[in-house]
Amino acid sequence: MARIAGWLRGNVDGVVALLLAVCIAILGAVDVLGTGATNNAILLVLAVLATTLLRDRTTANTVEHDVRELKAGQSELRHELAGARDALEQMSMIRILATQEVGPALAEARRDTDRWYFKGGTGTYIRAVTLPECVAMARREKRELTVRLEIIDPTNEVVCGNYARFRHSLSHGPDGIGELWTLDRTRKESFATVLAACWYRQRYELLNVEVGLSTVMSTFRWDLSSKHLIVTQEDSRTPAMLIERGKVFYDRFRTELHTSLEQVRRLPITKAALAVPLSNEPTIDQVHRLFDELELPIPNSFTDRDMADIVRRAIRPRNPYQT
Repeated sequence: MARIAGWLRGNVDGVVALLLAVCIAILGAVDVLGTGATNNAILLVLAVLATTLLRDRTTANTVEHDVRELKAGQSELRHELAGARDALEQMSMIRILATQEVGPALAEARRDTDRWYFKGGTGTYIRAVTLPECVAMARREKRELTVRLEIIDPTNEVVCGNYARFRHSLSHGPDGIGELWTLDRTRKESFATVLAACWYRQRYELLNVEVGLSTVMSTFRWDLSSKHLIVTQEDSRTPAMLIERGKVFYDRFRTELHTSLEQVRRLPITKAALAVPLSNEPTIDQVHRLFDELELPIPNSFTDRDMADIVRRAIRPRNPYQT
């Protein structure tokens, strides 16, 4: 009964028209109504039917419009969900590394890589660990290796002084190799990285090295291999960030490193390495001639002892983060 009552409420105008038509037909058959009254009654029935048709058409148009809006809303929702899913997938590949995880992550990044892009301070860790290990692996596998380094300019006393004060403020004492960060040490570390790049270039023909000198210091260090990008800070206690290759941020940061290197002073490493042969233990005279070829003047205050210290840092570096 409830279903019948519901149906009648939804179709009351049609039921009324049907009942009117039946009544008129019966009354006309028994000749109760005259012709005029019958015609008027028929017009009334037609009016009810027309109203019913118009209502149904309006309802159908409204439903069709609602369906179209629903489909459009569903399409927009699917698009937003797809964007959110992509963003979550990208974010899932930005991994935060605890202090103890940074070393193993850098070691994994070095494994089998054919490139290493670096942007940071003086390149101390690059010189001590990254460059020798990457060159050794490339030599074993007889493959090319591309190294692009952006470090602070050792001839720029302002940026070197700023960097020394910044590093000193973080440590308040000797670092892992027992040294304080001073202006002279900062300059020596950068000079040593340049010397190391030339030294390794001469010893492995498949090594392509580019070095750029920046007049602006950064508190971040960027290390990019063929598999990973690792972003650290000068304070080794600060968590780092790892991004895998194939993710949008890896490609964007690679573009950033490339663009940044293009804007700084770039040294003719290959030309200088060919012009000034370096022995296994470069002499002070060789180092002077190399830096002259690079148009990288040594400070007048540097003595032969300082030059020997630069050679030691370049050829026999100590890992500043090794405990």
